[in-house]
Amino acid sequence: MRTDVPEQALTVDILGSSALWKGHETLLASALAAAAAAEGKAGSVSLMLGDDASIAALNQQFRGKNGPTNVLSFPPAAGGENEPGFLGDIALAAETIVEEANFQGKRFENHAAHLVVHGFLHLIGYDHMKPADAEAMEARERAILVSIGIEDPYA
Repeated sequence: MRTDVPEQALTVDILGSSALWKGHETLLASALAAAAAAEGKAGSVSLMLGDDASIAALNQQFRGKNGPTNVLSFPPAAGGENEPGFLGDIALAAETIVEEANFQGKRFENHAAHLVVHGFLHLIGYDHMKPADAEAMEARERAILVSIGIEDPYA
């Protein structure tokens, strides 16, 4: 599924393999569009809406870690022959996100939107390894999410 978001600033190519994602594609594409607009970015992103098994395989292959994680971000390879304007790949694990949302008392779609924004910010260089960087990244996430009507995920 290819989703062009308003003003053609961002194209989102959605690949889905889990039924848990059905009906949530538009919200996730809108969250990505809001993140791109807030950060002044245009181009395309591939979004894999996977299940825990598919994300666990990617996590092992690319990070050497066992098991699924909620979101993985893959910026374009430096010096690679990527399509112009390609910003990278984001992969989400449905069952992990459902479990986290239930544990945190959040709606699945809001938590997924938060994680896709989080993943997008990683694509464009944000990180959260140092406290100051984490604060800056979380502030951007909050601002982007509130712009699409999703409450503070850290409240």
